[in-house]
Amino acid sequence: MSDHIQREILEVTQRLLDSVAKADWESYQLLCDPTLTCFEPEACNQLVEGLEFHRYYFALGARKTAVNTTICAPQVRLLGEDAAVISYVRLVQHLDAAGVPQTSRSEETRIWQRKDGVWKHVHFHRSVT
Repeated sequence: MSDHIQREILEVTQRLLDSVAKADWESYQLLCDPTLTCFEPEACNQLVEGLEFHRYYFALGARKTAVNTTICAPQVRLLGEDAAVISYVRLVQHLDAAGVPQTSRSEETRIWQRKDGVWKHVHFHRSVT
């Protein structure tokens, strides 16, 4: 696989995760296809379609303290010229209400599809541990 495409997928994934950490809805929806699907803990084992489910969490706003998101051990696989999957462990560092540093972890798989030359996030599966 082209190192260039692997870098592109890592970059758009980091931008997506940063938009989540900042509750930046505008950036998030630019990176996502309107028909995005997902399985994630907040969806209670249901397949969620579209962006409206996610908008609720963005409307709550960003955390009041700094957040750092790290992508660990990413594996990118090209599924064709215009599709790729990335799997990784996501670590999120933040301060709890008492100001104590905390780290949460999730395993994530995200599928990206290139449409008109732009990578769009089309599906993800996130599990927390």
